Amino acid sequence: MSTLATLDWIIIAAYFGVILGLAYWVIRQKSNTTTDYFLAGRNLGWLIVGASVFASNIGSEHLVGLAGSGATDGVALAHYELHAWCLLVLGWVMVPFYMRSKVFTMPEFLERRFSPAARTLLSIISLVAYVLTKIAVGIFAGGVVFSVLLPDIRFLGMNSFWIGSVLVIVFTGIYTILGGLRAVAYTEALQTLVLIVGSFLVLIFGLQAIGGWGELKAIAGSGMFNLWKPLVPEGVASTWAPVRESGRMAWYFNDQYPWLGMLFAAPIIGLWYWTTDQYIVQRTLGAPNEQEARRGTIAAALLKLLPVFIFIIPGIIAFALAESGQIASLQEALMNEDGELVRENAQAAFPLLVAHVLPIGVRGIVVAGLLAALMSSLAGVFNASSTLFTMDFYSRLRPGKSEQHLVWMGRVATAAMVVIGLAWIPVIQGGRGLYDYLQGVQAYLAPPIFVVFFLGVFNKRLNRHGCLAALVVGFALGLFRLIIDTPVSLIDGFAYEPGSFFWVINNIFFQYYSLVIFLICVFVMVVVSYMTAPPSYEQISGLTYGTLTSEDRAASRASWNWKDVAASALVIVLIIAAYLYFTG
Repeated sequence: MSTLATLDWIIIAAYFGVILGLAYWVIRQKSNTTTDYFLAGRNLGWLIVGASVFASNIGSEHLVGLAGSGATDGVALAHYELHAWCLLVLGWVMVPFYMRSKVFTMPEFLERRFSPAARTLLSIISLVAYVLTKIAVGIFAGGVVFSVLLPDIRFLGMNSFWIGSVLVIVFTGIYTILGGLRAVAYTEALQTLVLIVGSFLVLIFGLQAIGGWGELKAIAGSGMFNLWKPLVPEGVASTWAPVRESGRMAWYFNDQYPWLGMLFAAPIIGLWYWTTDQYIVQRTLGAPNEQEARRGTIAAALLKLLPVFIFIIPGIIAFALAESGQIASLQEALMNEDGELVRENAQAAFPLLVAHVLPIGVRGIVVAGLLAALMSSLAGVFNASSTLFTMDFYSRLRPGKSEQHLVWMGRVATAAMVVIGLAWIPVIQGGRGLYDYLQGVQAYLAPPIFVVFFLGVFNKRLNRHGCLAALVVGFALGLFRLIIDTPVSLIDGFAYEPGSFFWVINNIFFQYYSLVIFLICVFVMVVVSYMTAPPSYEQISGLTYGTLTSEDRAASRASWNWKDVAASALVIVLIIAAYLYFTG
């Protein structure tokens, strides 16, 4: 039986109506040029940029994966959410170079800094990564939400998981295809408001159900509210092992997250994602100037601090309600017969909380928020993928095509991504831990991209040979690990011989493997660059700190004032406060 009442359905229908109306209004705006369609005419204000960045990030992996990690591991994965400072790096360090170059895509920036080959390679890797991570994860989460809230729905032989996945993909695909980034950004701004309101309602009613903050901490235990305790168990000095050890706590909790890896590898992944990934950066490219883009990143950084409270804490609340037995149906859904939390079931913690603690009417608002997050993340990846394909591949293979033709091809590319998304449903329906999956894949792909962007901006001497070598070596190492991991992840009962080479590779914590890739890429890029001729500094003028002109510096300095500095400082203070509170 559906957990939604008539009033809930009315609210959800109203939400869809508003989204459709907004999308229709945006679609009617001109979008017959590539700048209009892919970058919203470079006319997005800072508030739209910030809300769009936040909504694109706060999607399925948070609704399902992050809330699930709250139920299983407490606030430990808040480390990733407190990477809001990475957005400040985007705004203050990278945005000036991106806006100055007037590029459409991140691979295009690499071409201007290094070579066309670097652009092509990054475009291919980015498209593959979007299919493996963002699209797959978005679909999986949509199915989980629908299967919890509407468990008994059947249509044309499809269960609720399939129905939810198909509806989210198709509806999102329609307005993304027709409206481009402008439709994505404006709908995401509205979806951000709905998502935040809905998620705070879950937090408020969840705390009310458990008996307040003090009762929550008493039931869940203090360890669930400590950022470091699960990562640094007692006796850590005697358990310094770089691979997982069955039945023994080493540098990790739950066989996945070693504390040194979280300390050193997580920032690399965070900086790659927030400052160099097309999926995020495309919103800032849609701003009219450096000031609006930077202020958008600061706004997004402030919003980025919210998930700790609107997703992780509700996950802990779901665990506490099940642990205490206060809601029998929730206990049955999350716990096994021995009263232990089932990690796979914890993926549904957030929608289960919605189904069991919210009153009629409020539940409809929150479900609308869930759908908002699911659609915004998928819309973002559809739009980013079509931009990469059209501007980095098609326009180069078919030079001379009109703006209208390229826009049409962008719509075709978006439609193709929608079809790929639909084809993914049976593959990922039985998916494993969502957040673990996403972080693992990203950890293998991020280091070489991070290295070539940041070293390329900070060191003008590094050249195209070093860039290409670092990308090839880094991606090869990441792909090798993915190939080794895949049979273990997908084939029941498959395992490598303990102690064998493949077993060691498979069992090295993904953060440590990521650090190895990072160090190797830095070494390769520097050595190869200095062994070959330097780049033409005239051709890379304005693309590195060493080649900035006095005009470049003056223009960038004029784009910010004390208000921007104060807002950025506030973000840092709030991050430090969160670390101090959740460390004890």
